Amino acid sequence: MKAMKILLAVILFGLAEGVMAKESDLEKPFVEGFYGRIATVLAGPYSVVLKPDKDEAEWWAGAPSVTRGADGTFWMACRMRTPDAPRGRRGYEIRILHSKDGEHFEAVHHIKREDVPIPGFERPALLVDPKSGQFKLYACGPWQDGPWCIIKFADASSPTEFVASSAKAVIVPRAKTYDRDVPPVEYKDPFIIFAEGAYHCYVIGYVRQNERIFHFRSADGEQWEPVGNPYEPLMSLSGWHDFFVRPACVVPTGVGYLFVYEGSKTTWNDPVYNIATGLAFTFDLHHVMDLTPDTPLVVSSTPSANFSTFRYSHWIRNGQEMWVYAEVACPNETNEIRLYKMKE
Repeated sequence: MKAMKILLAVILFGLAEGVMAKESDLEKPFVEGFYGRIATVLAGPYSVVLKPDKDEAEWWAGAPSVTRGADGTFWMACRMRTPDAPRGRRGYEIRILHSKDGEHFEAVHHIKREDVPIPGFERPALLVDPKSGQFKLYACGPWQDGPWCIIKFADASSPTEFVASSAKAVIVPRAKTYDRDVPPVEYKDPFIIFAEGAYHCYVIGYVRQNERIFHFRSADGEQWEPVGNPYEPLMSLSGWHDFFVRPACVVPTGVGYLFVYEGSKTTWNDPVYNIATGLAFTFDLHHVMDLTPDTPLVVSSTPSANFSTFRYSHWIRNGQEMWVYAEVACPNETNEIRLYKMKE
């Protein structure tokens, strides 16, 4: 099985370069193993797309979601975060940016938490409806003084026209089947893709005080149903992701889908926020085979003393390259959005 996983990785991305080992201290995230070119690129040169509003510890710009309009324009939705609020309530804005080249972005719209209203945001999901050409924007947060839910704004002809007050909950925690049932009690951080004739949403489900991956499907992007058993997550808590495992991105390859995930290890410093990124594969968008079970694929190449975070990555093809946008930790404990370019 391990040989098959390595062979799949080689076929899909030509991982032909040696071993990468950065750390031996198990209290910090580290990368080692046969991941070659991908790991090298994601630990190498990058451009900074967006910095936080203040260059101070715990101010973060991150959780990028990127799509392209019919005219080729790049659009990004991201979450801006402040330390001046309780944890879980720090995302103060979904910022919308656009770019002609995908590298130099300009802010064109701001959705403030108080205008929804909602106590705070985390990851948004921005995409284009393949039938109508309208833009769709999803987000997440504590909904109407209740648990974290996936919310959706009314579709718009341009991302500059999303209306904050149009938000509604579209994926909410399920009622218990019986008194001692243990379903996920919150959902957050959606990644959404239109594939195989339907919308697929991968979310963090908070269950038994753990973050796990759950999968929903929709014909129209409005009404969602769980795929498979609604209590069964897609990936296990094991190996280097034995504390949390979360969805990041799904990338069509022509013979299946690259499934980018993220997670953390119990022995790492502050594993709630010290998040690294791994790689998996799925043929059917639901059954996932872990390609990096023993070590992450990538962590921040510019860690602080406490965090090596590389998370919320969105992978998008641009010509003959794969572009990876991600939220990455900086030495002063800010997080910024970076762009990495990988030739296919």
